[in-house]
Amino acid sequence: MTEKSKELFYQSLHKADYFWIILSLIVGVISYYSRAYRWKYALEPIGYESSSKNRFYAVMIGYMINLTIPRAGEASRAVALSKSDGVPFTIGFGTIVSERIVDIIFLLIITLISFFLGQDDFMKIKELIEDYFGPKSASTSLTIYLLMGIFIVACLVLYGANKKIRVKIREVVISLYKSALSIFKTKNPLAYILHSLLIWICFLVMFYLPFLSFEATKDLPLSCVLLAFIAGSLGISLTNGGLGSYPLLVGIVIAYFLEDLPQDEAFAIGNALGLIVWVSQTLLLIVLGLISWFLIPKKL
Repeated sequence: MTEKSKELFYQSLHKADYFWIILSLIVGVISYYSRAYRWKYALEPIGYESSSKNRFYAVMIGYMINLTIPRAGEASRAVALSKSDGVPFTIGFGTIVSERIVDIIFLLIITLISFFLGQDDFMKIKELIEDYFGPKSASTSLTIYLLMGIFIVACLVLYGANKKIRVKIREVVISLYKSALSIFKTKNPLAYILHSLLIWICFLVMFYLPFLSFEATKDLPLSCVLLAFIAGSLGISLTNGGLGSYPLLVGIVIAYFLEDLPQDEAFAIGNALGLIVWVSQTLLLIVLGLISWFLIPKKL
């Protein structure tokens, strides 16, 4: 950022109306609770019951752990519920895998909607993001594929080494498979779908409300909000919890749509809004995660 842009950046942070940020965090808590409540519909068909508050604690612990170790939150969430309510790790983890598939579907739907709302804007922003993160994104993907390959090879070696290990691996795979398909056996599929819709509507509203805290961004079109939301999701996949990449990517999209403003001012406002969204959401996850860490019962 240029010196002028930095000055405008700090001015934007100072002038922002933080009422909308607080309101967005309240909406975020609703989405987290809805995710925790929805979890019971995946656990019930397999014969497991759990406390709503313990599921909420487990969800928040998972979110917090994800800020430090990428994708470790899913495993820690399953571990937390196994210790509080006795749900086996493989069962809990399998239901979380099915949740992630549902999340990917919703994110793809949002991506398609944003593409059809403005194809030209979508492609131009894609090019801007690739200018910043193309090489890094590719290297990150290669690292993930490499680690997955090493894990698969290790499993194959262990599978062939010992009969007891083969039996144990088979049991784990079967358990994960059955629990991952549990959402198709839920007794209340409509409730599961409605909670899924509520979660993602809350995510979008939580992201949109901070736009109202800046005079320059409160009237930006829906396509801008959706594209910035997608860019932020990409940022989370690039670094732990989106550290650095989330506010930058959100800022790039917002600056693109603030084309009537001078470039320095557009980037200053975009980066300020991106940072406010990221910091507020991250602090919320840390606070709720720590509270949950201490409150969740550890029976086992």
